[in-house]
Amino acid sequence: MHLLPSTPSTKGPAEMFTGDVWFDVIIRGEEPSRVRVNTVRFAPGARTAWHRHAQGQTLHVTDGVGLIQARGGEVTTIRPGDVIYTPPGEWHWHGGSPDNFMVHTAIWEAGEPDVPESEWGEHVTDAEYGVS
Repeated sequence: MHLLPSTPSTKGPAEMFTGDVWFDVIIRGEEPSRVRVNTVRFAPGARTAWHRHAQGQTLHVTDGVGLIQARGGEVTTIRPGDVIYTPPGEWHWHGGSPDNFMVHTAIWEAGEPDVPESEWGEHVTDAEYGVS
């Protein structure tokens, strides 16, 4: 067992996020582990772009109020204690609600060799998010 050094918080890149999003890498497993765990903090109105994960993703909301949506599904409100599982390959987005910050722990796995762990698509429009 060993204590891992903490890494600095990183601003979410504009090509993957709308608004102010910061994340802290908790673990980026090294082979044979493929686990990825980040704490992600969304400002009100901030959100991911549409994306999908080769091995799926689990979110655990730890603070605030957020929104999630799978492509073709309803926008759903999420709160502390909620756990959201997105199966492999499902396009989705998540973020803070219009008036609240939201923090979640994101857990996913790297893909197989030559398969990206995540694929990023277009930004979520204000209409999709639910504001005009």
